[in-house]
Amino acid sequence: MSEQRYGEWVAVRRDGFVAELVLDRPKAMNAVSSEMARSIAAACAALAADRDVRAVVLTSTHERAFCVGADLKERNSLSDAEMLRHRPVSRAAYTGVLELPMPAIAAVHGYALGGGFELALSCDVIVADPTAVLGLPEVSVGVIPGGGGTQLLPRRVGAARAAELIFSARRVAAGEAHELGLVDLLAAEGGARTEALELARRIAGNSPVGVRAAKKALRLGQGLDLRAGLEVEDAAWRTVAFSGDRAEGVAAFNEKRPPNWPGE
Repeated sequence: MSEQRYGEWVAVRRDGFVAELVLDRPKAMNAVSSEMARSIAAACAALAADRDVRAVVLTSTHERAFCVGADLKERNSLSDAEMLRHRPVSRAAYTGVLELPMPAIAAVHGYALGGGFELALSCDVIVADPTAVLGLPEVSVGVIPGGGGTQLLPRRVGAARAAELIFSARRVAAGEAHELGLVDLLAAEGGARTEALELARRIAGNSPVGVRAAKKALRLGQGLDLRAGLEVEDAAWRTVAFSGDRAEGVAAFNEKRPPNWPGE
């Protein structure tokens, strides 16, 4: 396993075709400062450009928190002009995770609040353990979810449920979060990272060309009517139908052997 640091508080660990994007600011429970946002964006840009990465798992080193959201101590010191300059930096961190071309899985242990929950929502799958506490409390401090929460949460749980959660700013424990669809898989206590990595390895065993195309079709088709969505799917099919991965997959199936994906 190799590790590369992006600034002081973000690391990327590589194990084969799986990359772990690690939030590592334990003294602040991974509160996202300007510097940390830049590091997340830089790490995501490097991952997006790496054709050998087939799945990404977003994790935390903190024993009680995935991420508690924006660094409000830093925000309290910013002028209005500085807040405006900070906004693109903050957005780049969330869109960096959201726009990863390969599947991304969040492993949530402890608090995932505000921007922390939005980082998880930016992933394709959220795995949580029973210690997880999730919520978008931004209106309780005079702002709104600004890392994608108002758009990503209703896509998961519907407009009315998202409105209730965002307007009330309430925190949701793991069991209810699983029932409501805020998280997808509920692991044993302390097992979110392990289960997320296991899922990532299963994904990484499939065609990287096929998986990336499937993710693109899923994302682009959201919100479209069925006819338009099927056109998105057809366009994605055409990108893989004549690929080396498709040829290898069919050959391996007929020869009863594991595929050796060329990834192109």
